[in-house]
Amino acid sequence: MFDRILNRMREKIRKREYVITYHSRREMNYDDLTIYDVERAILTGKMLERQKDVITAEWKYRIAGKTVEGGKIEVVVKLSPTDKLVIITVYAL
Repeated sequence: MFDRILNRMREKIRKREYVITYHSRREMNYDDLTIYDVERAILTGKMLERQKDVITAEWKYRIAGKTVEGGKIEVVVKLSPTDKLVIITVYAL
């Protein structure tokens, strides 16, 4: 459904054109996840849904994937006005 957008996000990961929010880093530490887990989830995962942010009116996307070790993970991302991929939050399932 959102293949074009997901492919664009994957290209941002491959080119390292992304930023990680402080909140994401904190959640990654809490769930014992690495940036490699996040990258793998986006590169090989499935887009679950698109949501409109109530405050900014920007679109954000939930992606479900697997960690490097095969655990389940979800990542919430958006494309910024500067054309970077922003990793908003991350959580293990």
